[in-house]
Amino acid sequence: MQRSDYLGGVPSNFDRFPRVKVTAEQVLVGWSAIVAEMLHGATRHGADAPVIAIETYQGIDSERLQHEIRTTAGRRVEIVDTRKRMKTGSRIAAMVRSDVTDDRVFGYMTRLTLRDFFPRHTLETEVAAAAHTTIVIGPGATLIAPDASLLVYADMPRWEIQQRQRNGSVDSLGLRNRATDPKLLYKQSFFVDWRVLDRHKQVALPQSDWYLETVDNERPQMVATAAIMRALQTTVGRPFALKPFFDPGVWGGDWMQQVCNLDDTAPNYAWGFTCVPEENSLLLQIGEATLEIPALNLVLFRTRELLGDPVHARFGTEFPIRFDLLDTMGGQNLSFQVHPLTEYIQRHFGMHYTQDESYYILDAKPGAVVYLGLRESVDPAAMRADLEAAGRGAVEFPAQRYVQTWPVRKHDHYLIPAGTPHCSGAESLVLEISATPYIFTFKLGDWGRLDFDGRPRPINIERGWPNIQWDRTTSWTEQNLVNRIQAVANGDGWREERTGLHQRECIETRRHWFSVAVEHDTGGMERGGVHVLSLVEGREATVESPTNAFDPFVVHYAETFVVPAAVGRYRIRPSGESEGTTIATIRASVR
Repeated sequence: MQRSDYLGGVPSNFDRFPRVKVTAEQVLVGWSAIVAEMLHGATRHGADAPVIAIETYQGIDSERLQHEIRTTAGRRVEIVDTRKRMKTGSRIAAMVRSDVTDDRVFGYMTRLTLRDFFPRHTLETEVAAAAHTTIVIGPGATLIAPDASLLVYADMPRWEIQQRQRNGSVDSLGLRNRATDPKLLYKQSFFVDWRVLDRHKQVALPQSDWYLETVDNERPQMVATAAIMRALQTTVGRPFALKPFFDPGVWGGDWMQQVCNLDDTAPNYAWGFTCVPEENSLLLQIGEATLEIPALNLVLFRTRELLGDPVHARFGTEFPIRFDLLDTMGGQNLSFQVHPLTEYIQRHFGMHYTQDESYYILDAKPGAVVYLGLRESVDPAAMRADLEAAGRGAVEFPAQRYVQTWPVRKHDHYLIPAGTPHCSGAESLVLEISATPYIFTFKLGDWGRLDFDGRPRPINIERGWPNIQWDRTTSWTEQNLVNRIQAVANGDGWREERTGLHQRECIETRRHWFSVAVEHDTGGMERGGVHVLSLVEGREATVESPTNAFDPFVVHYAETFVVPAAVGRYRIRPSGESEGTTIATIRASVR
């Protein structure tokens, strides 16, 4: 297929593997060295038959881990698999059923804890004495062996878990169901497993001696947990970027393949997740080693420094701002959709805030549009009948009859508070700036398409209908949601604009155009809040500290980066190929 030139002939400089350089520490590499250190470390306390607890997050290949321990340690160890001490699969399935639900997409945010997955007598029974070292492996290892001589925490980023779910190598917590549809495995992880394991991680990880990273099973790495905690502290004192990840979709395009320097043999890429700390990874460069850890660890263990006190008070250990890319260049329309109102998401899914969002147009071809808001005097009954008929495949949904379309150009900004029907049309690249509850999309119509698995994608008219705000018609949308751009301040070589979001949304966005260094300020940890930014015009910029508090940080076109609340004052200037030109950033923060 002939692909368009989106970079004007210049090569991509997008950094797909941004690293945070931290103080060099001892990193053990390879199974032999890791297992040897575990065994040696457990005997330092002088016990004749020490106990090692290896607490594992979902996605850890427990069979491989046990095999490598037996290979290195031989008969000197007794292995206890925590999964064999959990409740039976049928009891666990019954326990989580109300949270998992029968819905193909949605569940309820569980209030279960890891203790609930074990019979009480299991947790009250001491690990049986053995002639040699006993190693307790699996979720809940620290519950079964609370007095272990050595504690290892084996962690896993959520995006890697999803890849393993797709290749059939990951079970749900306490079950043997890896052959299940990966979409259903993901749903159970989102609503149950990750919530349970994160609650336990907040207790178990800080108590651990070692941190085990096995994203590459052939090259595992282990470092002292204290070193990880120091690395997290270093990270929240400077700007940083997360490791982005990209995924194809039936409506995807080809813009990201070129601009983000992705595999050009893939059919398309629909999503580019550049700042979703719940699922992105953080790459820590420790000496010559690079460890890939869940970015969520920053949110869980350095909450105040990252978010700032006011944001922490409002959102707890939730990162409230999401940046991602939606690529329909050479592709198709997104699904026609609506997001739940706050009271709906609280009542039906157990989330305390909703998925308000916006579309910042990073690029667009002539004729591209966004579907946003309803036309005047829409007949809801007629619209629903047409949506349901389209869902049955009887007709094509006549969107133009009910939904207002708006022509889009590069740097337009469309605001989408929850309850507003919308979708991005073909031939555009959207930088989606939104609140973080990121799977709560009710598809009202999907243009008659099948997903990659040959099945229609789930349509949620029943859920979407009570959330549609029928007063958001053409006139209201134009006055409230379309390019509400206001000048804020300016100076020699720079200007600042407010581009949104709507007053119902918790996020504020500011765009800066500049050819000189521009000053920013998070406000500090006690009174301020985290900033998330993207370079939306220009090839390169450098983020600096006016007091040299952190090393200069370089960002490229379409990249997203985070400035923790603890940073305070910082400045951004054009650099490299962009020096002497006017470039632009868009910045999001919580009001």
